[in-house]
Amino acid sequence: MIAGPVGASRPRITLITVCWNSEKTIASTLASIDAQTFRDFEHLIIDGGSTDATLAIVAAAGGRTVFSGPDKGIYDAMNKGIARASGDIIGFLNADDMFAGNRTLETIAKALESEELDCCYGDLIYVSQQDPTRQVRYWKSSMFKIGTFRRGWSPPHPTFYVRRAVYAQYGGFDLRYSLGADIELMMRFLEKARITSLYIPKVLVKMRLGGATNKNFSNILRQNTEVLQALAVHGLKVSPLGFWVPKLLNRLQQFLRKKQENRD
Repeated sequence: MIAGPVGASRPRITLITVCWNSEKTIASTLASIDAQTFRDFEHLIIDGGSTDATLAIVAAAGGRTVFSGPDKGIYDAMNKGIARASGDIIGFLNADDMFAGNRTLETIAKALESEELDCCYGDLIYVSQQDPTRQVRYWKSSMFKIGTFRRGWSPPHPTFYVRRAVYAQYGGFDLRYSLGADIELMMRFLEKARITSLYIPKVLVKMRLGGATNKNFSNILRQNTEVLQALAVHGLKVSPLGFWVPKLLNRLQQFLRKKQENRD
């Protein structure tokens, strides 16, 4: 585990789960949250108006604050969660995701004991939609360096935990980006605002394949087109070759890498 400074107090976490008609997967998400050793957190469910058994499953699990109603998509729902958050730190675990171990929130809280750090993130594994025990891709991240977003780099957003004060100062998800708003937000925080960050070399989250951004080639291309647009908006000059080659090589490594390193 990462050691915090002597006398530091651990921050309270707001964990946000965005869902809509997620009856097939949300029970495993809730179970992975309930198994956490760190308990000083609130869990907000931002539901898009589910018509299946999603809300009944959430109600049966108990211990959550639920907001349900129409929204303008996942990023709008995430913004609603941010607006309702009361914790010092905000993170997302959506209805296709699970924590990789029962000490994940403990690891995050300990990492952010130091107020000198604004955010932290770690590694992520993609698992089969039908069999979440079967690993498909391993997204191993790295320490942030200025300019890396121009080379197709970003942290895995489901592992990205940020102080609420950062959202208050620099804003939430930009709804102009329908598939790439999470990457634009991390780019804005890290590249433009230069918030301080810590990379935790552990697998923090397991994510089922099949989400909106990776379910087909068209969406993958559209997301990355939005990322290139965001780079231009933020004045981060990039060549298409300098963006796509490192990104494609990293994606290939994710499929080839099988070993789960440093999982808690």
